[in-house]
Amino acid sequence: MGKVICIGLGPGDPELMSVKAHRLLGSARIVAYFRKPGREGQARRMVEGLLAPDATEWPMEYPVTTEIPVHDPAYNAALAPFYDAWAAKLQAADQDVVVLCEGDPFLYGSFMHLQSRLPAGMVEVVPGIPGMVGCWNATGQPVTWGDDVLTVLPATLPESELARRVSDTDALVVMKIGRNFEKLRRVLADAGRLADAWLVEHGTMPAQKVRHLADVQGEAPYFSIAIIHGKGRRP
Repeated sequence: MGKVICIGLGPGDPELMSVKAHRLLGSARIVAYFRKPGREGQARRMVEGLLAPDATEWPMEYPVTTEIPVHDPAYNAALAPFYDAWAAKLQAADQDVVVLCEGDPFLYGSFMHLQSRLPAGMVEVVPGIPGMVGCWNATGQPVTWGDDVLTVLPATLPESELARRVSDTDALVVMKIGRNFEKLRRVLADAGRLADAWLVEHGTMPAQKVRHLADVQGEAPYFSIAIIHGKGRRP
């Protein structure tokens, strides 16, 4: 029985991948990665040109992504068998399988749903720089000062819950924006924090775009993160 090694690829720029992740990637015989049907997949795109020529690729295609609301029971009903089947395939492999994950695998990463289904001794996880770190560095400003409290929120939260948490923190990172952008915009405006908010799209990648969130209308790309910098204690 081989091992399942999930490597965090970092925020997008291949040069921000760890030395260990790069070494494992270059020697991998089987490489698995998540993607939507018909898409290359962001993790696969990040490692273009870095895989061994004879590596076998296992695209793990989600049965559903945003077509069903995450709070609908049908969402888990569709995804649970998908994770069950892939965990079984990984466990049955007779050699090591390297699984790709954007950012860090244990921060909103899909791999955790496989890890929870696999024997503990079979899994190795290589940390990666989280996408939010690349995004707040892209703004050119420190995200926290002194005793600032940093809160990380998914924009998929109900609007009332999102509003409560936005109002109760110093520095803020909001992920999973996409079609929730207008809801987030309303919440930030009502909290008086819209003018301080930044939107970073495709952080550290060639298509990176850094803008004041107030200047953006409509939807935000999936790989977008909103940032509000803390203003805490400094010497």
